[in-house]
Amino acid sequence: MNYTFKTITAGDDAVLAKLVRQVLTEFGINRPGTAYTDPTTDHLSRLYTGARAQYWVVTVDEKIVGGAGIRQLEGSNEDVCELQRVFLLPGYRGKGIAKNLIIKALQFAKDIGFKECYLETTPELSQAIGLYLKLGFYHLDQAMGNTGHFTCTTYMLKDLLKD
Repeated sequence: MNYTFKTITAGDDAVLAKLVRQVLTEFGINRPGTAYTDPTTDHLSRLYTGARAQYWVVTVDEKIVGGAGIRQLEGSNEDVCELQRVFLLPGYRGKGIAKNLIIKALQFAKDIGFKECYLETTPELSQAIGLYLKLGFYHLDQAMGNTGHFTCTTYMLKDLLKD
């Protein structure tokens, strides 16, 4: 399957917002405290601006099928970024796309000087958690920073300097 990564534009916002909410609904996590009700989900291109933030959109035959972003973890020190809003439509999972997307995001984070990468997710996304573990993330006992996603109860961190 041929897919490409591109930097998000304002024209991608509506499609991505729908995609994020579709995937969260699929897993039964379409509730407050997740990206489902987060108002920034409707304007991701605005959220990922500046030198220390980036969101990549995955396209297949010019159709948006997923995405992921990196930005500094709110409420934390400048050395910690957050892997955010990693979503992929069902027919595109299990093909290495998410893995390559995350690797791209982590390399960007490392290249611009982040030392650690944090993420939050939910137990319902067990396949994603398995992928994060394979990519060097480990579980934390408590949340870091201030993401506002209080429904997320799985906290993970990766040391970007170990790779």
